[in-house]
Amino acid sequence: MVTKRILILAPYPFNEAPSQRFRFEQYLNFLNENGISYDFKPFLSQKTWKSLYASGKTSQKSLGVFMSFLRRWLLIFQLRNYHFIFIHREAAHIGPPIFEWIIAKIWRKKIIYDFDDAIWLPNYSETNAKFHRLKAYWKVNYCMKWAYKVSAGNEYLAKYASKFNKNVKIIPTTIDSINHHNLDTNYDQERIVIGWTGTHTTMRYLDFIVPVIKELEQIYEFDFLIISNEAPAYHLNSLKFLKWTKESEIVDLAKISIGVMPLEKDIWAEGKCGFKGLQYMALGIPTLLSPVGVNNQIIEHEKNGYLVKNVNEWKEKLILLLENKNLRKQIGQAGKQTIREKYSVIANQLNYLELFS
Repeated sequence: MVTKRILILAPYPFNEAPSQRFRFEQYLNFLNENGISYDFKPFLSQKTWKSLYASGKTSQKSLGVFMSFLRRWLLIFQLRNYHFIFIHREAAHIGPPIFEWIIAKIWRKKIIYDFDDAIWLPNYSETNAKFHRLKAYWKVNYCMKWAYKVSAGNEYLAKYASKFNKNVKIIPTTIDSINHHNLDTNYDQERIVIGWTGTHTTMRYLDFIVPVIKELEQIYEFDFLIISNEAPAYHLNSLKFLKWTKESEIVDLAKISIGVMPLEKDIWAEGKCGFKGLQYMALGIPTLLSPVGVNNQIIEHEKNGYLVKNVNEWKEKLILLLENKNLRKQIGQAGKQTIREKYSVIANQLNYLELFS
């Protein structure tokens, strides 16, 4: 029996963007099972989403964004029967918070505002750098202020949101350990794989540990695997590259024996939700993270992973894991248990349901 109806407004098409897949999309069946029906309305169409981050195609992008705005305007007149409006990041990909203002002030609907990065700070791809001012990053503060509740991905984000809204709930970006991240790394494979996954825009964080990898490959036999949307430019004998695909994502990740997530300590990194580390841990991969932001809460040092501060510590812990299979398994399985207990969909389902109360 349906007791509540929600409208979900998100930037991207369904099952395409990681922030949507792991923030709320994997909870939608659970909402249905608990009497909450939903309509999902992305701002960008599939076609526009595919073209937006490609080079050129300015006319196609402009037409696609125009049509996206037109669909949003038409949708604004159809909100009467919804109990909640769930907004992930923003109702429109660019521009001021016009739609959010109408929903909150004209329709007086209860907005659940969800975000998982320090999105009030400028962050953009070089492909669309000349258009980034249209993003109106300042609108995030108003979206929080007008919301009925705010769902933040970690304590740092929640603290910022609390400046604008007193009803803030921390819901971590979570792992579906039953239907998605449901493999284990092979602790017995002969050739060890040190691995990293991420987009080309965050690959720069690897610059810090590449000299360490170069030094270690003179002593040990291993592969340094990078899974990304673009090939890296590093010159390493151990380097292997796999192009990221949604279909092979988990199988490819499970090839990693030791997962790394180096970060620089800056405001943007403080707001990240540690998702790379969570993915490694969910597959039983022993994980090394920089002690930045939420990583300090995810990792209990030397029990379910390692927090490594400098080049010497990166080298020391990598050697430790390269030389000790039993330790890799021990740390990896402890990390997997952390995911089950704190960062899995199952562990957070009821917290998520409370957003709509």
